[in-house]
Amino acid sequence: MHALNLSKAFTLMESGPVVLVTTRDGDKLNIMTISWTMVMDFTPVFAITTGAWNHSYAALHKHRECVIAIPTVDLLDKVVGIGTCTGADTDKFAKFALTSVQAKLVGAPLIQECLANIECKVTDIIEPHNIVVLSGVAAYVDTERKERRTVHAVGDGTFIVDGRKLDRRTMMASKLPPGV
Repeated sequence: MHALNLSKAFTLMESGPVVLVTTRDGDKLNIMTISWTMVMDFTPVFAITTGAWNHSYAALHKHRECVIAIPTVDLLDKVVGIGTCTGADTDKFAKFALTSVQAKLVGAPLIQECLANIECKVTDIIEPHNIVVLSGVAAYVDTERKERRTVHAVGDGTFIVDGRKLDRRTMMASKLPPGV
């Protein structure tokens, strides 16, 4: 083993897939890229980390709803582009040629080009850590989409793409909720 600079330790355990989070503030739609996500339980409850530095945070805080859109590897350049500009002066749906689709239970839109979308309500904001806790209220998946590989941020500007699936469902059956 070799010593690693402690400031780089987070790159060893980055969380779930990079997602796009959409918000609506009046007539203004926005998208932000989030790489710090977490599944909190099976009900479904999720958490993302963001804060006032992110233009969408004000809409999340004010309207307390959003959509988590799950992009695939073919959208990586758009995902990075979305994360490197601000919705304060950019219509990201137009700039990145993404299609907004009206959600059923929240004001924020789904993103048609993504593999899946989860409509969410904000249930808590843990200020000291900028953690936004979300409860999923509806979910959709594009079962006809050929590309299904998601991407994971390492945290240093590089990404890892999902690969081969390893099935251990039988071994884990006692720990999985019914229907999963």
